[in-house]
Amino acid sequence: MTQPEAILPLDGLIVLDMSQFLSGPYCSLRLADMGARVIKIERPDGGDLSRRLYLSDTEIGGDSTIFHAINRGKESLAIDLKNPADLAALRKLISSADVLIQNFRPGVIERLGLDYAAVKAINPRLVYASISGYGDEGPWVSRPGQDLLAQARSGVMWLNGDDDQGPVPFGLAIADMLAGAACCQGILAGLVRRGISNQGMHVQTSLMEALVDFQFEVLTTHLNDGRRLPKRSDFRSAHAYLSAPYGVYQASDGWLAIAMTPLPKLADLMDLDTLAPYRDDPKLSFTQRDTIKRLIADKVATRSVDEWLAVLEPADIWCARVLDWPALLASEGFQTLDMLQTVTRDDGVSIATTRLPLRLNGHRPVNTAAAPLIGAHSAAIRKEFNL
Repeated sequence: MTQPEAILPLDGLIVLDMSQFLSGPYCSLRLADMGARVIKIERPDGGDLSRRLYLSDTEIGGDSTIFHAINRGKESLAIDLKNPADLAALRKLISSADVLIQNFRPGVIERLGLDYAAVKAINPRLVYASISGYGDEGPWVSRPGQDLLAQARSGVMWLNGDDDQGPVPFGLAIADMLAGAACCQGILAGLVRRGISNQGMHVQTSLMEALVDFQFEVLTTHLNDGRRLPKRSDFRSAHAYLSAPYGVYQASDGWLAIAMTPLPKLADLMDLDTLAPYRDDPKLSFTQRDTIKRLIADKVATRSVDEWLAVLEPADIWCARVLDWPALLASEGFQTLDMLQTVTRDDGVSIATTRLPLRLNGHRPVNTAAAPLIGAHSAAIRKEFNL
C-alpha cells in the first residue's frame, strides 16, 4: 500500500545536534524520523568521532556502519569551534533553531560560551538538551561518560547472567540509547511547554539517570524488601527476581523460552513427574528455582522446539522459539512490521538499516536519506541562514 503524503508531527522544527557518539545522535535520530530537520554540527577535520567507531571491519562510504545507522536523514554543517567567525555563525544559526542537543564533557560547553544561559539570551524559545555521564555535580562528574563504565557503576551488570558469572554487561550500548530516549522525551515535553508559555527549557539527563530509571521495577523491590540483594539463578538465569520456570532451555534442535507459567500446569503438559515435590507450594518455585529449572531443562532437551510449541502454545503457556538474526529477518512476524529500509546518498552509498519504531496515524514515516558526509550541507545552510 502506498503511504499517503502527510505532514509529520515535527515537520518545520530545526534541531541543531552538537553531540557525537551515540546518546545525543540517537535522540536527534528519533526527532528526525518524526519530521524534524536535524543539522549536525561537526568538526571540519574528522567530524563526529563515531564515524571511526567500528563495530566490525565494515566501512561504507568512508564511515563506520554505526555512524550510518544513527545519523541517517540528517544534514551536516562543518563548524570549527575554535574559529571566532564559525562560532559567530553558529550563534546566528542558534537564533533560528527550535532545539539544541549537546553532550560535551563537563565544562567544555561553558568554555565555548554556548551553555544554556548564554544561548537563552540569543533564543529564549530554544529547547536546550544536555546529556552527561553522571550529571553536573558530585564526584563522578569528571569521569568518562562512556556506556560500559556507566553500566559498571549503575548495578545493572548484577542482573545479567548466571549467579557464578560475576557482573555481566549488556551486549548493547544501553546507557547511551536509554539516555537518548529520555532526552527525546524531555525535548518533546519542552516543545509542548513552549507552545503554552512561548519560553524554551533546559532539559538535562545522563547515562546514570537513564540506567537507574531502567531498573525502576527491581530497584523499587530492593528498596522495600529490606534491601536484599538480587539473587540470580545458578542455571539458565533470565531474571534475578522471577521464579522457575522463567528461562531459556535447549531443545533437541534449538532453544525455547518459557516465561511466567504456573508450575503445576507446566508439569502436567510436559508429563514431568519429577516436579511433583515442588508443584503445590509457590514459594518453592523461587527457593528451589535452580533445581526446578534443571528438571525442566532435562525434559525440554528430549524433543524439538516445534514439538514443544505444539504442546504448550494451545494450552496458553507463554513460550517462544529463540530466534537468531537470520531467523528473525526471515520470519513473517518481523516482515509484517516493515521495520527495515534502504537509505541512499548522492555519492552512491546505499545502506540497509532500521526504521522509526512508531506508526503515526497508522503509517510508519519514511526518510530515505543516508547519513551525510562531513559538511555536505555547509554551503547550502550558510546561504539559507546568511551565516
